[in-house]
Amino acid sequence: QVQLVESGGGLVQAGGSLRLSCAASGRTFSSYHMGWFRQAPGKEREFVAAMSWSGGATYSADSVKGRFTISRDNAKNTVYLQMNSLKPEDTAVYYCAVSTHRVVPGVDDYWGQGTQVTVSS
Repeated sequence: QVQLVESGGGLVQAGGSLRLSCAASGRTFSSYHMGWFRQAPGKEREFVAAMSWSGGATYSADSVKGRFTISRDNAKNTVYLQMNSLKPEDTAVYYCAVSTHRVVPGVDDYWGQGTQVTVSS
């Protein structure tokens, strides 16, 4: 069983930055593929970014490319999402997820409870 706890959300003005963190339990964190997703009010959950267990492969949605960066610190069992140049349309609940068998986690993998990010205009 894997437990994930997100933190770092909050209220920020457009153009600002936030860094989200996701701490994972489990002794084999370094073998987990990690991802970030988000869900805005009235919309479906969407993919944001993902990183393979080795860090050798990363993927991000077109809407965040050049602004968001996913990274991980295996020594701290933590994955990060650095968000720069935030826009009001980035407002959403952000979730981290982990998978042992695919780089972009799916609905049947492990998920955190989410952290709210609100970007004011």
